[in-house]
Amino acid sequence: MLEMLGIGVSTVLHFIMDNIVIINIILSLIIVFFERRSPQAVWTWLLLLYFIPIVGFILYLVIGQDFHKSRMFKAKEIEGEVKYAVRRQEETIYKKQLRLANPELDRFRDLMLYNLEAGSAVLTDNNDIRIYTDGKEKFRALIHEMKQAKKYIHMQYYIIRSDELWQEIEPVLIQKAKEGVEVRVLFDSMGCRTMHKKDWNRLKAGGVQIAEFFPALLGKLQLRMNYRNHRKIVVIDGRIGFVGGFNVGREYLGLDEKFGYWRDTHLCIEGAAVTSLAVRFVLDWNYAAKENLFLRDSLFEIPQYVRGGHDPVQIISSGPDSQSKEIHDNYLRLIHHAKDHVYIQTPYFIPDDSILDALKIASQSGIDVRIMIPCKPDHPFVYWATYSYIGEMVAAGAKCYVYDNGFLHAKTLSVDGLVACVGTANMDIRSFALNFEVNATIYSERTVGRLEAAFENDITKCKQVTRKVYDERSLLIRAKEQFSRLLSPLL
Repeated sequence: MLEMLGIGVSTVLHFIMDNIVIINIILSLIIVFFERRSPQAVWTWLLLLYFIPIVGFILYLVIGQDFHKSRMFKAKEIEGEVKYAVRRQEETIYKKQLRLANPELDRFRDLMLYNLEAGSAVLTDNNDIRIYTDGKEKFRALIHEMKQAKKYIHMQYYIIRSDELWQEIEPVLIQKAKEGVEVRVLFDSMGCRTMHKKDWNRLKAGGVQIAEFFPALLGKLQLRMNYRNHRKIVVIDGRIGFVGGFNVGREYLGLDEKFGYWRDTHLCIEGAAVTSLAVRFVLDWNYAAKENLFLRDSLFEIPQYVRGGHDPVQIISSGPDSQSKEIHDNYLRLIHHAKDHVYIQTPYFIPDDSILDALKIASQSGIDVRIMIPCKPDHPFVYWATYSYIGEMVAAGAKCYVYDNGFLHAKTLSVDGLVACVGTANMDIRSFALNFEVNATIYSERTVGRLEAAFENDITKCKQVTRKVYDERSLLIRAKEQFSRLLSPLL
């Protein structure tokens, strides 16, 4: 394109190199005076721009732009029945008329109310939840449920790879579309950058509708790594909903030698909470496809529920388009509510000050805080920043573990065997502020007990990071930690 304008690429590069100091000064002024960033992030960017100016400039182009104030992510929220249900539930909670099966859950009423007020997250109590920690089992269940679809399949993933797993899923989608089922696939441009146009064209030719979130510039040029849609949602006929950590790719089946066995957590929900997942998908689809599916009332019909589950669930979401950080605040509030224990599984542990302080205070107050991370990195800087925060938690008395049976990708936080928050959000600043995420907050001793049993079983496959182990780390690891920790506001 530059050549079409009569401007050579080398000319542009020379101009940037000759004026890098002036360009960085301009960027610094923009960062300080015109963008909404935390003080830590501001100082991190200033240090990068001044001490490694060329690298800092490139990083700013790729991950630095702040669109929080932009209208680009504004989407039409659903009106009508959902808004009415929110107001009705708020009144019920305020008047203390909400009846919970377990009286112990009364202390979490403020969290339920917060989710209603901040995120219009309706509490539904007639849900049955299945937990999948193995990729082969999860995708076997997903494909089985898709084959039963009668009305629609809505699929949304951050990563989709054109490999043997996708070769199982794609024919099912095309076949269901041929049967008259409405099939929609929403994907993130950055996460699916390895997919080719021909892959999507095959789906379109088969009658599947496609939408791309935050498309790349000029075809494949990805200048923005931030503000990615990290959600993984599948809704089938409004009857079954899947949400959790698994993406679509062979590594999630444990077939990648680099990672080995892939340990994740994914939920299959049947019940009224599926409607909340359906709404979340449609909001994202409307933005990406420039279509208003809210005009289709049939997409939000609650089908007859047959399993008879009783798990109360709120579907919560957050992203740069949110006024508040609902998932972050759920994590924080749950930690504050803990009386006995807090269990956390996350591939990336880069908490902000509020989460870090809450966990330290809990641990130093006699709460059994346990944190589990992978034993190997998939993003080196992120891993070593994670390890530095783990060291801080070990010093505060928490029990920290590295999962030694492959790669740990689960994103779960549970408290006292009563409440858990499970979904797509990592325990890091990127998930809290930059990515579009979705979690399920579950108020159920039965389901949370199963999640915690899985956690305790995973401990048998872990090595504990004791104070002695952490203090004996090598000088090289200390250097990696220190440098990565400086970059943590950007990771």
